[in-house]
Amino acid sequence: MKFSSKIKITLRKSILDPQGKAIEHSLKSIGYASILDTRIGKFIELLVEADSPEKAKQITDDACKKLLANPVMEDYEFETTELK
Repeated sequence: MKFSSKIKITLRKSILDPQGKAIEHSLKSIGYASILDTRIGKFIELLVEADSPEKAKQITDDACKKLLANPVMEDYEFETTELK
């Protein structure tokens, strides 16, 4: 079976996000004063082959822990769905 895993990785709230601050400042300078905070993250989509939804989720979680996300600085969440 094939599964699609959509992963969102963001810096932890306690970590300074200079790229997000730069974008926030730029947005305010062009008139978007109502935007109060900006954080930058990553979106990754995986195509996973596995025997079950649970196995596909485990593969995705392992990939996030071992390579895709830095557990010291980043949080991640993902959604895995079976492709028909």
